[in-house]
Amino acid sequence: MRLSGTQSLRLRASYDEMMAGTINLRTEIREFLRSRRSRITPDKAGLPTYGGNRRVKGLRREEVALLAGVSVDYYVRIERGDLAGTSEGVLNALASVLQLDDAERDHLFHLARQSGAPSSRRRRKPAATVRPALQQVLDAITDAPAWIRNGRHDVLAMNQLGRALYSPVLEDPRRPANTARFVYLNPDAAKTFFVDYDQVTRNAAAILRMEVGRDPHDEELVALVGELSTCSELFRQQWASQDVRLHGYGSKRVNHPVVGRLDLDFESMDLPTDPGLHLNVYSAPAEGPAADSLALLASWAASENPRRPSF
Repeated sequence: MRLSGTQSLRLRASYDEMMAGTINLRTEIREFLRSRRSRITPDKAGLPTYGGNRRVKGLRREEVALLAGVSVDYYVRIERGDLAGTSEGVLNALASVLQLDDAERDHLFHLARQSGAPSSRRRRKPAATVRPALQQVLDAITDAPAWIRNGRHDVLAMNQLGRALYSPVLEDPRRPANTARFVYLNPDAAKTFFVDYDQVTRNAAAILRMEVGRDPHDEELVALVGELSTCSELFRQQWASQDVRLHGYGSKRVNHPVVGRLDLDFESMDLPTDPGLHLNVYSAPAEGPAADSLALLASWAASENPRRPSF
């Protein structure tokens, strides 16, 4: 993916903001809506096409306004980054017209809430540690790798099998360990470890973008995005896509340095009592090769007895 001159200029402005420790919410709204509008052609939206050259890629602003049932001036104001006061009905109409998926719809609503929130209520301090009781829960999970992360991809706590599985990620001495930093800033090791490296990186960028919508004033999040933007061309390209993702469940394939290939299923669960934290648990079908490899990994972890790192 090569960035156009316009995209490069917009990204340069965004990077300057991030280096200054801020994320411009209006810019986030504007670029997200533009990117989603550009992918919807008139025929996909059910509009008649009359041939000839169109000057814009995707729908025009006037067409979005018509389909959403709002005035052109009102939609132009929205796409310029002003979502404050936009009703739920209008947001739903825009999500329908732009054919947003669940993650994109959530992102739009997050941006709207942040846009309308008083500045005194915008900042929240995401958890940097986990409660001792949660660590006890992790330690009670003995047959599956498990850990707790926040929306920045910081790994805040792990069980023994989780530390064994993600030992390549933990080789970076910085704490908390961060999986996004690992995949983008240590690409050789990450490509060796993650079988589906390209998908892993796209997911990492999309989840970070989702987190920016939830909390654009998180200084550590802004700093992380700025660091990745400065140091990784791949991240810059994937960040420019404006893609977002909900991280609920799926599969993960890794090449572990000790036990070899592991094809695992994972579930990522929000912790309602600890907003912003997510419990990740990896498992494998019983009596399959992955289950055998997990058992071998557990045996190795017990024999090595890796010291619990300071997260």
